[in-house]
Amino acid sequence: MDPLFNPAQIHQVSRMEIKMNVAILGAGRIGGTLGRKWATAGHNIRFGVRNPNKSETQELIRDLNGRASATNMADAIAFGEVVVFAIPGAAMDETIAAHAAALDGKIVIDATNKMGKAVANSLPSFTAQTPKALVFRAFNNLGWENFEDPNYTGVPADLFYSGPEGQPRAKVEKLIAEVGLRPIYLGGPEQASLVDDLLKLWFTLVSSRNMGRKIAFKLLQRD
Repeated sequence: MDPLFNPAQIHQVSRMEIKMNVAILGAGRIGGTLGRKWATAGHNIRFGVRNPNKSETQELIRDLNGRASATNMADAIAFGEVVVFAIPGAAMDETIAAHAAALDGKIVIDATNKMGKAVANSLPSFTAQTPKALVFRAFNNLGWENFEDPNYTGVPADLFYSGPEGQPRAKVEKLIAEVGLRPIYLGGPEQASLVDDLLKLWFTLVSSRNMGRKIAFKLLQRD
């Protein structure tokens, strides 16, 4: 098992001198919040949206003072070495199919949930449509509020994720750490359903137990 990250390691990982071109499909609460964090960290951000001239999108771009831009999805995907999906779940299959060739070989982060479906993630669609994409399941099992402020009385919330081993994983962990979260790796793509189980737990606590959306997870470990 990998050693777990502590807050000092998060700071160390986030300062690794790796600047990336990151395409974020969607500029709503999740996409916009992640984009703000990564632009501040020095990455090149390009939002891929249906209407780049939408007032909310243009306001986001202005707030980032030249550290991000907005374009259509095809141009954003071509730009990014990392492509983050933060669009409505109902649009995932269509979007993957439309851009399958361009996604092959990219590092892909699936942050979208197909709410109400038997499988919340889109790994089956990625596997069928763009099998050479390196797909990670992350940023889907906490509310966007935890990306905006992941700090709980001095302790960073944990983000559980899955995906391929190797250098792509190091880049994804860097992006997670730069949001301020502690990355906890659950294993390869076959563990995407386990990442999704935490989504079910989070929603149960938020809704059924009335705990509100400003809750997160923390894994504790003894020596």
